[in-house]
Amino acid sequence: MGKAAVVKAFEEIRAALALLNAEASGCGSEPFADADPLAGLADGCLDILAGARVVEAGFAALKARAAVTYADTAQAIAGPATPVPGMEMAVAAEIGALLAVGPRAAGAFLAASHTVTKELPLAFSALQAGTITWPHALVMVEETAGLDPAGAAALEAHFLDPDLPRPATAAPIGELPAYRFRGKARNWRERHHPESIEKRHAKGVADRRVEYRPDRDGMAWLSACLPADRAMAGWNRLTALARGMQGPDESRTLTQLKADKFADAILGSGNNAGSAGAGSDDSGTAAGLSSRIQAQVLVTVPVFSLEGLTDEPAILDGYGPIPPSMARRLVAEGAGSFYRVLVDPRDGAPLEIGRTSYRLTKAMKKALRLRDGRCTFPGCNNPSLDNEADHLQAWKDGGNTGISNLAQLCPKHHRLKHATGWTPTPATKTGPPGWTSPTGRHYKAEHHDREPPHWPSQLQSATGDPPDFIYLGLSPGEEALEWFLHAPPA
Repeated sequence: MGKAAVVKAFEEIRAALALLNAEASGCGSEPFADADPLAGLADGCLDILAGARVVEAGFAALKARAAVTYADTAQAIAGPATPVPGMEMAVAAEIGALLAVGPRAAGAFLAASHTVTKELPLAFSALQAGTITWPHALVMVEETAGLDPAGAAALEAHFLDPDLPRPATAAPIGELPAYRFRGKARNWRERHHPESIEKRHAKGVADRRVEYRPDRDGMAWLSACLPADRAMAGWNRLTALARGMQGPDESRTLTQLKADKFADAILGSGNNAGSAGAGSDDSGTAAGLSSRIQAQVLVTVPVFSLEGLTDEPAILDGYGPIPPSMARRLVAEGAGSFYRVLVDPRDGAPLEIGRTSYRLTKAMKKALRLRDGRCTFPGCNNPSLDNEADHLQAWKDGGNTGISNLAQLCPKHHRLKHATGWTPTPATKTGPPGWTSPTGRHYKAEHHDREPPHWPSQLQSATGDPPDFIYLGLSPGEEALEWFLHAPPA
């Protein structure tokens, strides 16, 4: 069949596209629903979008396979005497011209296609089936880079092996936005990377920098690559300050307010002068940033990592894995805005959060932040300390104030919940709610990928299982653990 089969297949695809375009325009031969044609058309268009997503993923897999097969056959035709760099440039140039992209983009596409088709079989199968998209596949390519074959296979299996058990209420990876999947994949990679995060962080600190890039319309970008704790604290501080400035007499948006206060700080045009470390609560604040505004950050630390017995990463809320040395510094030297969160040595669940108040409202808010991690609305990445607690079942309708009836929502999605037909589904003490759209489509919740923390080698049992503590008198290490778990408020 050869070329004739390809031509025929694409003719049928174009015919199908013409039919679907007519249906999406409301010009199909039959209405989607006789009783309510307008509602039927709206629902039908959502069906078309869902189907197009699956087909686009299949086409992405087809493009990747075709590009790699072309590269392999072109190399075979050229023969072994042809210089490899020159051949790669020629292949990328051909693909770039055909797809109307530049040579650099064509080379990146070809490299990613090679990795997906030849090194990530589960990702390629999922792409063909339409259960993940091409951006999800690119995340897998990027996060497996630098791992050995066994490590890459383990990361891929953790997220895409259909035989691995997962919570029934958890959204599949392909139903999360690719950037949310990137966060989950990066967390797993940091925990299982063969090289210590401390060594990799030291390289990153050496590369810290500020960058300037001109943009259109008399604008420019000024950005900084900083240690995660300082960057996250600065971002949260700007957010808190900007939110405090909003009001009926303030015409600027939250985004504009953040940009203006950032400029005030670095140009010294505010009322305060001086500088302070990330998260500082004392009077020596950065220029233009009010000392009344505190940068608040949750730091989740495995107990043995906090004690210095393991090098397991901690988690900085809103960012992801950080070196344990950074977490220890935040806990030991950080201001009160850095909330210490310890996790259970057996299953990785949150165990304790440092607090200065035992009032129920504060404790429940902190427990809610630990359970949800961020705004629970599908695709939202708003961090914990910038969200609002909301009753899933309204108090006036009989809802209680237990954590199973609460969820975190950012201000935007809090308003959306009360102003539209978007409704949350039930939550549990350990799992956030899913959401149901006004059209009746259900979107599952995103769950934490918690793992048991690493145990120090001296505490490993012969079976590899976490050993039980035998309390026949506390050793110095056990005394330190007890202190961390039950430390009095500062």
